[in-house]
Amino acid sequence: MQKTQHSSNNGVLCAPAGWDQAELPCNALPITRTHVGDLPAVVSYWRPDAAELAALNAGGAVRLWVVGATMPPVMLDVDGAS
Repeated sequence: MQKTQHSSNNGVLCAPAGWDQAELPCNALPITRTHVGDLPAVVSYWRPDAAELAALNAGGAVRLWVVGATMPPVMLDVDGAS
């Protein structure tokens, strides 16, 4: 999937300090800083390519990868689906 700019974007996340770009590249990510209820949240937008859409339509699943040893609280949804 490719990150994509969204009209709500109001910030950019960069690689963490000390990140080893040679080991795993980490590019700037456009984000929207917002809230879920009273909790702060950060939203990024992603667009599947044609092969990914075909895999999803054939029953494939979306994977969420988090670098590290644990998983922070996250959410996945589809913009415009509801």
